[in-house]
Amino acid sequence: MKALLLKDKGQWREMQVEEIEKPVPAEGEILVRVKAVGLNPVDYKTGQNGSPAWTYPHILGLDAAGEVEETGAGVTGFDKGDRVVFLADMTKKGAFAEYAIAKARTVSKLPEGVSFTDAAALPVAAYTAYQALFYKLHIQKNKTILIHAGAGGVGGFAIQLAKYAGLTVITTASEENHDHVKQLGADFAIDYNKEDFVQKTKEYTDDLGVNYVLDTVGRENATKSLEALAYNGQIAFIAGQPEMNESISFAHPISFHHVALGSVYQSENHDEEATLKSIGDHLVELLAKGEIKSLVEQVISLEEVPKGLEELETRKVKGKIVAEIN
Repeated sequence: MKALLLKDKGQWREMQVEEIEKPVPAEGEILVRVKAVGLNPVDYKTGQNGSPAWTYPHILGLDAAGEVEETGAGVTGFDKGDRVVFLADMTKKGAFAEYAIAKARTVSKLPEGVSFTDAAALPVAAYTAYQALFYKLHIQKNKTILIHAGAGGVGGFAIQLAKYAGLTVITTASEENHDHVKQLGADFAIDYNKEDFVQKTKEYTDDLGVNYVLDTVGRENATKSLEALAYNGQIAFIAGQPEMNESISFAHPISFHHVALGSVYQSENHDEEATLKSIGDHLVELLAKGEIKSLVEQVISLEEVPKGLEELETRKVKGKIVAEIN
């Protein structure tokens, strides 16, 4: 099969499409003929640092949509040709290829009305946003939330899901992306380059602060975000935990939630792995009904993936980049 090969850690910019042996599904696994695959920052980050679990050449790529080609022993409920989407296991060879392996318990089926390209935008970004909002923060209608980096993948899906759930949404984004995030459903947009997001958040909430924060930026930003939380507020973070500081006190209790979606495969907990299917099923339903958008802004070829990852590395990409595989 054709695949985009990473010859060694740190060499993701030099990846090229070459021939490699097609994988064979083991017990409980499905072989998927990949039609589209989403790009994510985790691809270049892991491509740079490598993993002790990998052998080289390795194949990156976690967001996959395509058709079932073959099922392994013990797999039921799937037939050849079924249209599916799944989050690949980052410790195994991934989906920047013509074929990829998925654990059957994690796979969601796609209705005909949802394209492979739109579906491939979901797993890393949308599944992470969903897990953070509904499994960690347990968001409630009529509450307020601050979502950082609303023009990005996780942030863009989080805005849509929070509005779907009936929240007031404040987000940070560069001024040029304010119209975009408001079209996604944000009630207020803060230019993080020019404005203090804590001050603006307090202004928008009558000085009470928000009930929830979703931080997708990093440890320093997450730490500052503690100041924007209301009494009994909660923060979910995916890019670095906030520091325990004077923002935490008996008079101002807050809760912390660590979101690490992909690590579920290392948990060896089958029930937790199956939540990926539950999340995927609901997101696909919302996409099919038009309740959320896929955020696909660019469609590229498999050969163009390294350049697409370089764009992501600038942290200025709006929405999602998806590679279609012919």
